[in-house]
Amino acid sequence: MEQKDFILREIEKIGMIISAIRQKFFGEKQDQSVPIEKQLVDLKEMLVCKANFDLDKFMSLNIEGSNEYISSFKGFSVENIEYLADCISEICCRDSDGGSKKYLEKTLELYELCNLKSRTYSLEREMKIETIKNTL
Repeated sequence: MEQKDFILREIEKIGMIISAIRQKFFGEKQDQSVPIEKQLVDLKEMLVCKANFDLDKFMSLNIEGSNEYISSFKGFSVENIEYLADCISEICCRDSDGGSKKYLEKTLELYELCNLKSRTYSLEREMKIETIKNTL
């Protein structure tokens, strides 16, 4: 029972961290004076500090490595993986240095991982997958 409570707390913690990061960096009240490169560095630092998640390492891994890396975190439920995919997708929309294809591919991997792990079909997720595939 204690193990189940711990896992539930970890899931909630990761979800709150990703939600807070998305709100800070991609919310409606954005500071346009801060360059996207600085925002990206800050985002990566927050993920490392708050969730012990290394975005650079994650981005460099292949599909199997990415799935193993995500699975190594107890708090990454299907919802949290989808939040992370949404966050990376938003980075892609703001990235101007040509790295957006890499982010899109990683986002697609995450959405497909959600489909594998989820017991329910998500029309919204499928629409996101189709949009990414059309963009690539």
